[in-house]
Amino acid sequence: MTLDQQKSILTIALLAAFADGNKDDTERDEIRRIAQSLAGDAGMADLPRIYQDVLLQRTSVQAAAGALSEPMHRQLAYEMAVCVCDVDGRQTAAERDFLATLKTVLQLDNQQTAVFEQEADALVDVAEHALPTALPPAVAAGVAASTSGPAPATSPSDAELDKSILNYALLNGALELLPQSWASMAIIPLQVKMVYGIGKAHGVELDQGHIKEFIAAAGVGLTSQYLEQFGRKLLGGLLGKAAGKTMGRMGGAATGMAFSFATTYALGQVARRYYAGGRTMSTAMLRDTFQNLLGPAKQLQTQYLPQIQQKAATLDAGQILAMVRGA
Repeated sequence: MTLDQQKSILTIALLAAFADGNKDDTERDEIRRIAQSLAGDAGMADLPRIYQDVLLQRTSVQAAAGALSEPMHRQLAYEMAVCVCDVDGRQTAAERDFLATLKTVLQLDNQQTAVFEQEADALVDVAEHALPTALPPAVAAGVAASTSGPAPATSPSDAELDKSILNYALLNGALELLPQSWASMAIIPLQVKMVYGIGKAHGVELDQGHIKEFIAAAGVGLTSQYLEQFGRKLLGGLLGKAAGKTMGRMGGAATGMAFSFATTYALGQVARRYYAGGRTMSTAMLRDTFQNLLGPAKQLQTQYLPQIQQKAATLDAGQILAMVRGA
């Protein structure tokens, strides 16, 4: 894949991120930070310009698609756009319109995209029903009343929670090694399930809305996290899929795998401290704690690399959906 092709696919992914028109200033700032970070990692100084071109509407789907002559690259661009639109929940009308236009511009027909769309839709369905979307009024009132209260008298075993957090981190690292483009979408629902389990272990019942707010407060945006995972893999030369075959080498996934492992592990440890401490940490403290844990978590990933690779070798679509569902 050439540099221009990489830029085109990243441009389309960013266009998809802003397709619903609802990205707030925090999300925009996070996506800009990602563009700067990816530029530094890859030595591609114009990546921040891609972000600016998209944000200021100086580019278009048609212009980005012009550099994608290979069928596999057009397919990948579409799959990534679907993932970006799906990663924060069910597609809006604006996102569906964007994807319909993109499919036409990329000259893809329904037969070419049907299998992938079905798999991605199935994951969204499962993720929506994996946890309650809203708590019963009595439970919600109890949660609100105890927001700043003390931790329950009986705390779960730190060792048990550490083991659970590590297992989620191993699984999410393994998802980065799978050839299916939608596999990385499962990372965020699994992070949501992890935080839910940690809260519940400390006597706190949470719905998806509360959990996503906590994840965002820690500095892990849903759309921006997926864009960062995707961008690192793309620029690392891993991504590229056609007819179920993976382009690139397994070793090229190291950066993306380390990012997903570390993000999940650090997020789990922040959640454990937050709920064990009676939820008194400020947003600034949550973000500082998360950032301070990322470095050690990335180093820990190296230690568990064989387990991550072994887990990836055993995963399939059915297992991933079952784990998100909690079956």
